[in-house]
This record gives sequence, C-alpha cells and structure tokens, in this order.
Amino acid sequence: MTALEATAELETHEVLNQPAPPGDRDLWQDDPALRAALAGSGAAQAGLAGYGAALGRAELREAARDANRNPPELRLFDSGGRRLDELRFHPAYHRFLRLSTAAGYHAVAWEGGPAGHLAHAAMVYLASQVEPGHCCPLTMTHAAVPVISGAALPGEWRAGLLSRQYDPSVRPMAQKAGLTLGMAMTEKQGGSDVRANTTRAERDGEAWRLTGHKWFCSAPMSDGFLTLAQTGGGLTCFLMPRWLEGGRNGIRIQRLKDKLGNRSNASAEIEYHRALAWQVGEEGCGIRTIVEMVHHTRLDTAMAPVGLMRAALREAGHWTAQRSAFQRRLIDQPLMRAVLADLALDWQGSLALGLSVARAFDGADEADRAFARIGVALAKYLANKLCPLVVVEAMEVLGGTGYIEDTSLPMLYREAPLNGIWEGAGNVICLDALRTLAREPLAAEVLNARLDAAAGLDRAYDAALAAHRARWSRGVAEAEARWFAERSALLLAAAALLQSGPGPVAEAFVATRLTAERGRLSGAIPAELAERVLAGGLPLGE
Repeated sequence: MTALEATAELETHEVLNQPAPPGDRDLWQDDPALRAALAGSGAAQAGLAGYGAALGRAELREAARDANRNPPELRLFDSGGRRLDELRFHPAYHRFLRLSTAAGYHAVAWEGGPAGHLAHAAMVYLASQVEPGHCCPLTMTHAAVPVISGAALPGEWRAGLLSRQYDPSVRPMAQKAGLTLGMAMTEKQGGSDVRANTTRAERDGEAWRLTGHKWFCSAPMSDGFLTLAQTGGGLTCFLMPRWLEGGRNGIRIQRLKDKLGNRSNASAEIEYHRALAWQVGEEGCGIRTIVEMVHHTRLDTAMAPVGLMRAALREAGHWTAQRSAFQRRLIDQPLMRAVLADLALDWQGSLALGLSVARAFDGADEADRAFARIGVALAKYLANKLCPLVVVEAMEVLGGTGYIEDTSLPMLYREAPLNGIWEGAGNVICLDALRTLAREPLAAEVLNARLDAAAGLDRAYDAALAAHRARWSRGVAEAEARWFAERSALLLAAAALLQSGPGPVAEAFVATRLTAERGRLSGAIPAELAERVLAGGLPLGE
C-alpha cells in the first residue's frame, strides 16, 4: 500500500522550498568510500550490503525516533512488592537489536570468516548512523568473547554470546536462544582508576560472592556482566550472571542514569548483594584480563563517531541539494561547498583510519597486534574530537530546522560526545598511547612503518612526517600527549588515504590537515581544494 503524500497546499500558504523527506536510503550503496575501502578485503560484503539496505529504510528511521523518545523504564518491584530489578524497553529498541543480532554485528569477528573484524567495524559504522543506542550491548557482547573463551565457566556462555538469535527474555542463560553481556567497572571513588575499586569478593565453593557498588553499569538488562572486585589476591575479573537457575542474582538496580544522549539504551547505578559470580582469568590480574574487552570496545568507539559524522553529513547533503536561497541551490554556493568539502575530509580521513586499524585486528602476527593496540587509541582520539564539530556544523547547515527534533540532527548532537568519554576520555587515551609506545618497542616500530609506507606519495606529507619526527625526536612530554596523538593520528589517516590511491581527497586532506593551508574552523580551506574534493559529485548521498 502506497502512503499518501503530505498536503503542501495549506489554507494560508503553499509549502515551497522545503526538501521532501528522503524516503528509503541504502547506507551501503550510497557510500562509495566504505565500499571502496572494503573492496577485495574478503569481508562479508553481501551481508553488509543487506544490512546497510535494511538500516536505511524510512521506517527504521521512524523506529529510531520511537526508541529514543521512549527511553527504558525501571521496574524495581511487581504489584505485590516483590523485587524485580528489570527494565522495559520500547518495541523499536528490540527491533534494532533483533536486526543487528541476526546480521552478526556481535559475532562476525569470531565466526572464522575472512576479515571478520573489518566487517564488524563496518557494521558499527552503519548501525551508528541510524540508532546508536542499541550498539552498546552488542559491542560489549562482541568484545567479551575473547575474554571468556578460555575461562572455566558453567554452561555454554561462548555459544550463547555468538548466537544470531536475539532473546530478551528474563531466564537463566541455559534456557535462552542467545545472550548479551554487559560491563560494570566504574566506582564513585576511582572513575578511570579502577585499582581504587572497593567491591569485594568472597569464596563460595567454586564460585564467588560479590558485595559492593558500581557507579556505571552499561546495558543492565544483559544476561551477565564482566566486572571487577577485590579478593585476597587483589583486583580480579568476574563473570556475573544476571539470572540464576534458582531465581534472581543479588544485583540491585539503584537508578537509571539520566543521560544527555544514548537515550534508547539504559545505563544504571547498581549494587551487588552477595551476587554469585565466576572468576575469569588469574586472581589479582583483573585489569590485565578485562583490558582485552576494553581493547575491542575501543575499536567500536573509534568507528561509531565516524558513523555519526556520516549520518550528519548525509542530512546536510540532502538539504543543500534541494533547498535554494538567493536564487541558487545551497550546494551551488561556493562558501557552502567549502564547508561541506571540509567536513567530508574529516569524515573520510576518520573512516580510512578506523578501517585500517580494524584490518590490524584481523592480523595474525605480532606486528598487526602491536599496531592494533597503538592504532586504536589514535583512531578513537581523532574521530571523537572531530565528531562533535562535524555534527554541529551539519546542524547549522539546516539552520533552525536542524535544531528541531523533526530531524535526526539533535539525536546525533547528543550522541556525539559519548564515544569520546566511554572506554577512556581524551587524556586517558593519549596517555595510554604514550605508555604503549614506551613499553612496547614493536608498537613504535610498526607505527613508524605504517607512516613510512606512504612516503614518496605526496611531498607535503613527507615534509609533515619529517617535522613530526624532529619535534619529538627525544620523546614526548606528558603535557604534549594530546598534540602528539593528534598529529600521529592525522598522519596515519593521511597515509591510509594516500595508499588507497592518491586523489583529490587524499591530497586535500594532506594540504589542509598537515600544513597551514586552512584556518582553524570548518570551511576555512582554499576554494580550489574544496572544488577538487567535490568535483566528482557530493560524496555524502543526496
């Protein structure tokens, strides 16, 4: 059945010069940068094509609005006063989880196919363009798999986590068709310094009983959580099931966090009341154990902001291609073209960098693993610092309309800061990068090798790389960690663009990001470079 068009001839005026709703989109087909980056990689492109087409449907955009306008509700007790500690989500939220679970968002990296991590990174990028909230439980489920795979746990946790069936029912894991896993590490007194955690664990036969408080628990309706607690041997990692065969585990939800964004997804403050848990990894090695999960979630926090940038730019592209001002389409006006070209460079550089890091996650040797460790920190830092700037500029392109909830821009704006905070804010990430380079000679070696691989492809790049190395030839002072991380990430992004085939985008990125050929704010770039970037058509999806 075809939907009727909205009435344009109103009693007092006719609606003119307002872009029509975009209708169905195909997030895979209208993204040549993504398709080119994955060409020949062996990633499951057929699955990605279907996933991108499904996510782009107009009805899914409406579902995303419903999921974000109807946040989860906390139900602590039933009508008789019995304890529940459950959440109720809007059906639209479950719809997204069902779609992404079936597509393998959480599982594809571990199923043995080629370029699984690259395919996963592309899925994070695609899903974040439409409804980022549901990505949280799936990202953590994906990242938990390598942590629990070698642990002595009761039941088939790994098989449940890799299932492509979404099962939100409140039942013990053995009775479910598929599982999700969350994370609860942060406590009030320590924040990022988890060594200061005070939650304690006591032996109970082969299991443990945990008592304490967690200031942030992501996705509290998950079937289990990886968490940290103090034992006699020190801070230790545990897997805590949400539901037990004999009833509910001792996990009490205190409240839901009233977050700026990520509204469709729940984050909570919780307490453990002698909650049953199983040890994962060696006693006293909790940080070393759970850091594997953090490592994989950081790739997602590097790719999600790139998806947000892409979504914001797509809205700006649609608007400028159809709206006119002063007798010209907006997209035909030189200053608007400069703004859009500049924003497109931020997006494409971040995309190239993020996917190059994802390929290293698929690597089998120590050099790939070393680059993944340093590269993911740099990619996360750069993409998340650029994302809010790109989103707010795209919002401004639409004027007052962009500030209204009828568009997706307000949701993207609220979401833009999240991934820069989650899994390590800017200072934490930059200091982690310095520690990695100081402690792992191979990480520094492979970083330099990646940068050298693009040498000779662009004179401005070569000069910028030489200046970068000269500036920090004697090491990096802690106070300059952000400066060093920013320049390193920009050079890596430029190298990735240049190696994919030097062209207008790569050359303009080098000229505007690695030299002084631009102002400080978006759109302040040479006119000729903007035109070269846009010469092949607006790379945003009109």
